Amino acid sequence: MTKRFIAQSPLLAAALVCAVAHSSAALADGGNTAKVKRGALLVAAGDCVTCHTPFKMGANGPEKDMVRGLSGHPESLRLPPPPKLDNDWNGAGSATMTAFVGPWGTTYAANLTPDRETGIGAWKEKDFVQAMRTGKHVGVARPIMPPMPWQAIAALPDSDLRAIYAYLMAQPAVKNKVPEYAPPANATARAVGGKNPG
Repeated sequence: MTKRFIAQSPLLAAALVCAVAHSSAALADGGNTAKVKRGALLVAAGDCVTCHTPFKMGANGPEKDMVRGLSGHPESLRLPPPPKLDNDWNGAGSATMTAFVGPWGTTYAANLTPDRETGIGAWKEKDFVQAMRTGKHVGVARPIMPPMPWQAIAALPDSDLRAIYAYLMAQPAVKNKVPEYAPPANATARAVGGKNPG
């Protein structure tokens, strides 16, 4: 009786198919929504915004420029040479809190948005997890330098790393090519036979 009724009512059959497909999609999306929410919580707890989002001047002073949220050090901001560091002070940060200098050299906060050219949009989930586990950049295998606390992030379970990745992929893509890492001047000088190239 039920089979005959459904067969005789194509609209009802189509509605049932749509309902099943919609509920399956909702369940799948619900899982992704939960993953993105978990990622948002982890990104907030890790305070990723502090280093990966530049400041702008607001009505009450400096504030994070959320239009460029998680886009890293601004491409347009060319910094002068870093300050001279001594034994008591061995690290410094730019006013935007997106560039840092220390014994390791000069690092710039990466673009974590899903822009495929300048961010991590071309990374697969496994690439992200591997980078956080090994402390090596995808593709170039260069170490992820301080002050990025990848060692602490590496201690998270895979499910949390996948959640962080899902959250980052859900953010607006921001085109922003971050400057390359610069090794310390003394290491560069040693590499070119004792001459500082620049």
